[in-house]
Amino acid sequence: MKLIESHGLTLGYGQVKVLRDVSFAIERGEIVTVVGPNGSGKSSLLRALIGALKPVAGTVSRANGLRIGYVPQKLQIDATLPMTVKRFLNLPRRQKAAECDAALTRAGVPELAGTQMASLSGGQFQRVLLARALLGTPDILILDEATQGLDQPGAAAFYRQIEDVRRELNLAVLMVSHDLHVVMAASDRVLCLNGHICCEGTPEIVADAPEYRALFGTGTQGTLALYRHDHDHAHDHSHDHGSIH
Repeated sequence: MKLIESHGLTLGYGQVKVLRDVSFAIERGEIVTVVGPNGSGKSSLLRALIGALKPVAGTVSRANGLRIGYVPQKLQIDATLPMTVKRFLNLPRRQKAAECDAALTRAGVPELAGTQMASLSGGQFQRVLLARALLGTPDILILDEATQGLDQPGAAAFYRQIEDVRRELNLAVLMVSHDLHVVMAASDRVLCLNGHICCEGTPEIVADAPEYRALFGTGTQGTLALYRHDHDHAHDHSHDHGSIH
């Protein structure tokens, strides 16, 4: 079932077009990652898909009653403000205690409920934002550079948590990320943007695409070798699909 779908989507600010002619769909249960250089339209695409940015042209359709959980790139909280994680999860409206506990457990930080927000590490803070996005059991989880500022082991652990959440809740995951090495192993499908969709498909197909290599070099090839080794037994490559535009 398609949760969100766009047809011929063109986005811009004033006279400046940042993304053109994007046709895209995401289904329940899949993890799709959007990659691309700075200014390629990644965050704009997310904003349009959730309804925060009006298209210049084209359409976005969402399934009826679609519940979206959103993890922002960063969130500023006044360090002098005394606020526990539990209190943070109850803003702007009160949640059931059991739902807060379940969300923190799914985010991998059940022990943080009574901790002050100001004393959290970067990784803990992102897990709390993930827990907040999981309140109300969303159909799709959208993450905009949610691991920015984390080191590579921290980012890898965060993505493993996302995979666990996807398995447990059977939700869709749409991520924008710069962590190419981890993303390739964590995604079912990769969408590479540079003002338009320049290539898309399984991680293997995208990493081999000339457009992708022109943007990012061949630095992810080593990771892809590991990816292939770990996943070969699960994949029948005759069923791989993808396209280059």
